Amino acid sequence: MTEKTMEHLILIILSMLVAFGPRFIPLRIFSTRDIPRWFNEWMKYVPVSLFTALVVKDVFIDTSAGYVFTGIHNMAKIIASLIVIVVAYRSRSMGLSVVLGLVAVTLLAMVFAV
Repeated sequence: MTEKTMEHLILIILSMLVAFGPRFIPLRIFSTRDIPRWFNEWMKYVPVSLFTALVVKDVFIDTSAGYVFTGIHNMAKIIASLIVIVVAYRSRSMGLSVVLGLVAVTLLAMVFAV
């Protein structure tokens, strides 16, 4: 094994440990403790809020121009977002919402500028 290959192998192993640690340590700590009910209620909203923050940034912020608010210039994404909101609310299915959102953006991009 060459020195370069060994460096790569060590880098891969260290990267694995760095990625594994933040997932394993909380799981190990909280698996033996009772989590308060208020914390579980609060944690239900975290995935929704993170997903919303990512989507709103993509729909309304133009990062190629230095984080500029686009207003209604991304009409295809705005309409697709509204479709996804309705589908997600009615179906409660993240998978179905994502797939229909992608289809909606694809079809609407043929009509409106993205």
